[in-house]
Amino acid sequence: MSWYEKPNGIYGNTASANFEITLYKEDTVRIQVSRESKYSPNPYSVISGPVQIQFNTLVESEKIWIKTSHIHISVNLSPFFLTFLTPSGEIINQDDPAFAVSWLGTEVSNYKKVQPKERFIGLGEKTGHLDRSGRAFTNWNTDYFAYGIGDDPLYMSIPFYIGVHSGLAYGIFFDNTHKSVFNFGASNNRFIYYSADDGDMDYYFFHNDSVSKIISSYTELTGKMEMPPLWSLGFQQCRYSYYPDSEVLTLAKTFRDKDMPADVIYLDIHHMEKYKVFTFDGEKFPDPKSMIKSIKEKGFKVVVIMDPGIKTDKGYLPFDEGKQKDLFVKYPDNEIYEGQVWPGWCAFPDFTKPDTRQWWAEKMAFYEEAGVDGYWTDMNEPASWGQFTPNLINFSYEGENVSHRKARNIYGFQMARSAKEGCELQRPEERPFVLTRSGFSGIQRYAAAWTGDNVASEEHMMAGIRLVNSLGLSGVAYSGYDVGGFAGEATKSLFARWMSIATFSPLYRAHSMINSSDAEPWAFGEEVEEISRNYMKLRYRMLPTIYSSFYKSTKTGLPIAQSLAVGYSHDKYIYESAYENQYLFCDNLLIAPVESHKEITKVYLPAGEWYYLFDNQKYKGKQIVYQDCPLNYLPVYIKAGSILALQSDVSYTGQSHNGILDLHIYAGKEASTYIHYEDDGISPDYKKGKFLKREIIWNTELKTLTFSKTEGDFQSKFQQVKVYFHGIKTESVLYNGKLKTPEKEDFAFLGMLTDFDPLPENRFPYLEIKNISTFTIQNVAEAFEITIQ
Repeated sequence: MSWYEKPNGIYGNTASANFEITLYKEDTVRIQVSRESKYSPNPYSVISGPVQIQFNTLVESEKIWIKTSHIHISVNLSPFFLTFLTPSGEIINQDDPAFAVSWLGTEVSNYKKVQPKERFIGLGEKTGHLDRSGRAFTNWNTDYFAYGIGDDPLYMSIPFYIGVHSGLAYGIFFDNTHKSVFNFGASNNRFIYYSADDGDMDYYFFHNDSVSKIISSYTELTGKMEMPPLWSLGFQQCRYSYYPDSEVLTLAKTFRDKDMPADVIYLDIHHMEKYKVFTFDGEKFPDPKSMIKSIKEKGFKVVVIMDPGIKTDKGYLPFDEGKQKDLFVKYPDNEIYEGQVWPGWCAFPDFTKPDTRQWWAEKMAFYEEAGVDGYWTDMNEPASWGQFTPNLINFSYEGENVSHRKARNIYGFQMARSAKEGCELQRPEERPFVLTRSGFSGIQRYAAAWTGDNVASEEHMMAGIRLVNSLGLSGVAYSGYDVGGFAGEATKSLFARWMSIATFSPLYRAHSMINSSDAEPWAFGEEVEEISRNYMKLRYRMLPTIYSSFYKSTKTGLPIAQSLAVGYSHDKYIYESAYENQYLFCDNLLIAPVESHKEITKVYLPAGEWYYLFDNQKYKGKQIVYQDCPLNYLPVYIKAGSILALQSDVSYTGQSHNGILDLHIYAGKEASTYIHYEDDGISPDYKKGKFLKREIIWNTELKTLTFSKTEGDFQSKFQQVKVYFHGIKTESVLYNGKLKTPEKEDFAFLGMLTDFDPLPENRFPYLEIKNISTFTIQNVAEAFEITIQ
């Protein structure tokens, strides 16, 4: 046994392995243990290194102490095991002393003692309950059509979880791309552990005073998303598949004719000639450029699917080029590996090779010339018929030359990276939009994610919410699910409810399968059409809040759809099956998803005070309430004291609104701050200062609404601000040294539905907030304040 100090930690060796402990920040520590003389780190996920911090090293017999302001680490040398403690001495996390880091053949594992009443959350795209206790999960990216709500593994691997116990929280990111297992107490009551088939034990440990700070620290390591194009936050319509071109044109026209706001139409695999990427089918789409131009004139953007499989046909240029340039995955004897997917026998680009990524980015010129706006990387686990890729095939892995065992989990991540780099190469004046099915830790830097081939069922609707919330806990802030279900056919009520829930999802995309009934928002009858239209319009009215929330996430790494485990980690009720689906959207909106067949549901309101959004009824927190939930009203609450920013109706994000920013202010016991953010919504110029940002602070005790001076070089698209006062007695408003009398009006977040059935008991309710006080002011760039009298 020996150990040595280094500038930001210690390193040494035990009887059987080498170890290194590196302090990245006060709250972040890297642990590396290997039997090899040289570590073999993952070159893809972590993008930031350690910073210089103050720490102390103390020696006690067979124990070394490393102490930062946030974490004290006890390193026991014989046997080797670690204990992480708070500065006050509370155990945060501890190795099982008997096993700690151990090997079984090439499999490396880290065994941890379970702390009293410990819960485990996160781990990305994993089915099951919010609390992962009692289950084991495998990270091995898998194409899983119509997966069950408890099935594992799925398409994406994010080996990062958060432990919660005793008022404390910590995070562990196991940075190993081999197939890995996280066992949170399945089939044993002694320990939890995480293991990988091969490679090093290489993990990062995070501890801070909140789950939100742990997520932020994790995304400082693995990256945060950049601002997406504004159009990608609107409604997106997809089907496997829309063809021929006349059907796509009719689809675009119908959205506009029916006054249903939408921004994106997808082209699935039938747009291609015999499913070959970088082609259009000459019969179904004889003039794709003109078709795309036509629907763009209606305000739509076009996203095309890109599968990795390259048909092995001589004369097919992508195959000929890839073979000539040595860009495909190969067997150890240098023969090109082929697997069967949609085009037949295919070669697979090696996206772990820089030359391949550059080539793919250059090939995307084909779509750029046609006018395509975004890209959907599918089948990138990689998927193939038979679902069993040989492990001996070789990947470049940035020059390391590794097998499928090490490269599989990173393959979709690198394809999404290639697509993003292709967007930036082909259209540098616009922000990229990439949607991916597969990925690994850090995927948020390159793409949004969706949860794959779900099923049209009540259970899948609710499971999708948990998947998105779990992805958010794991650094992927921009994700969603196929609204209405991909496989099978949704009932009328299910589709209506799904549309309302997905209004409050980061990604709002409907998608359905071939050989199924039409599944557009107007395809389920007039009642469902009206309910869908109401919620689609609400989504577009909320765009100022949503866009500002995305901006905040680019800075903090925190999710847009936020599990209650982020802000209320130690409240036992949020983990109960009846309430584990609830989440906060854009920080202040509490969404309580409910199945479509229920007309009343139980909702748990966490600490604080809450208003029911649609009628302003106020509730105290830390209680269970019974909420009516007719099909046209999803249970949505807003946190007391908060600010909700809305705009006027538009048909698509690029259409001009009326220039009035509607601020809904809610009475409460605490002050709150809304950071309003604007930019042009399309270009990367915001990185050069072409944005507008300002703080709007509502002090409910002083009854003041304060607008800071605007920051940035972008001129607001809002000329006026109209303030709505909820739960606030407003006799007059002091503004610019003068008392003004507010106006009164009735307000509804959702429109009234047509009485299709004249029987009173069959009518849908209509909720309206009566006589709400409003006050309109000019939106000036300088700081100002209004006071409610």
